Amino acid sequence: MADQSNTPDPSRRENRPARTGNPRRKWYLLGLAAVFLVIGAAYGAYYLLVAQFYAETDDAYVHGNRIMLTPQRGGTVTAIHADDTDRVNAGDTVVELDDTDVDNALENASAGLARAARHVHQLFAQADAQRATVAMYSTQLEQARRDFKRDQRLIKVHGVTQKAFEHSRATYQQAQSQLAAARHRLTELEAQTEGTTLRGHPEVRQAAATLRAAWLDVRRSRVPAPVSGYVAQRDVQLGQRVDPSKPMLAIVPIDQVWVNANFKETQLAAMRIGQPADVYSDFYGDETHYHGHVAGISPGTGAAFELLPPQNASGNWIKIVRRVPVRIVIDEDDLSGHPLRIGLSMHVSVDLHDTSGKPLAEHAPESTRMRTDVYRQRDDGAAQLIDRIIAVNDGDPATTAAAPANTIGRLSPQS
Repeated sequence: MADQSNTPDPSRRENRPARTGNPRRKWYLLGLAAVFLVIGAAYGAYYLLVAQFYAETDDAYVHGNRIMLTPQRGGTVTAIHADDTDRVNAGDTVVELDDTDVDNALENASAGLARAARHVHQLFAQADAQRATVAMYSTQLEQARRDFKRDQRLIKVHGVTQKAFEHSRATYQQAQSQLAAARHRLTELEAQTEGTTLRGHPEVRQAAATLRAAWLDVRRSRVPAPVSGYVAQRDVQLGQRVDPSKPMLAIVPIDQVWVNANFKETQLAAMRIGQPADVYSDFYGDETHYHGHVAGISPGTGAAFELLPPQNASGNWIKIVRRVPVRIVIDEDDLSGHPLRIGLSMHVSVDLHDTSGKPLAEHAPESTRMRTDVYRQRDDGAAQLIDRIIAVNDGDPATTAAAPANTIGRLSPQS
């Protein structure tokens, strides 16, 4: 007989109550869905009212001018007055070069100018003397002509001998030749002196230009800082031979930095020049904000200016959203309180509410962007030295007596 103890009782299954679902689970799902709907609606409202009017990026970095200091002439470095991280002011001497050779060149140029002034003075004196010679020969010719005409009349009536007549004729012809030669010599001298003065004579001006170049070479033995800033990347060493083609160090004016923010091309439709920007850096933290504005938008993407631009004409092409550099200028007051360093990463947010500006600049700058005046007054002393040398050698006793004996020693280019 089979065992019926494990056989389920149908009556028991029918009498067992049916299972019901958890009512809380339904409310949980409905509540979660409502939360997502609220979040979605809130984000939609935030995007429509706020987010679409701001363009943000973390792909932004501080840029600035790096003034590469190069000498204006070749030479050997004898002194270095500033090192990395040191501050220098515009016009301060940063590097000194050996000036022995250029001092000798200045002495030679000074002697050349003196020699040229004396030679031109001689030309003017010779021209004056030649005019007197022409006048003398003109008088002698007139006298010889009268003697010849008289003897020409007398020879017809046998009033003079044939020998005397031939002598007067030879004298007359010789006087003509002497006057012609004297006039040619005067023309030659006037061609070298006419229409000019001793100081304006081409020979003197050429010698003065040579002296001015030698003077500048002596002054260029001291290499000044063209702008105020901080020294970086010093590569020059004492005793090194330098030339104008190789930078010695860099000077960074950190008060002239700006931010290059690389925005996606999909963020630039409403971006215009002049829109305000809010910037902060990890260097100071997000509690320190800088105020700035959009100063310009690059005419090309960053990839377009690479050394090897991408070639998208190949068969395997993948669309990549490009980024366009946008120049953000920061207010000077903010920079003075919290100076930035070149290369720092920045966070930039541009307010796109005002779209009345232009996406690209329409006019050229009305003023010079950058300028330095440290080289403008470097040849003033050369003009004084030239005047003194010419005064000593122009042949004028008054100016010669008033000029100092040691013209070069009294006015050094390094003074």
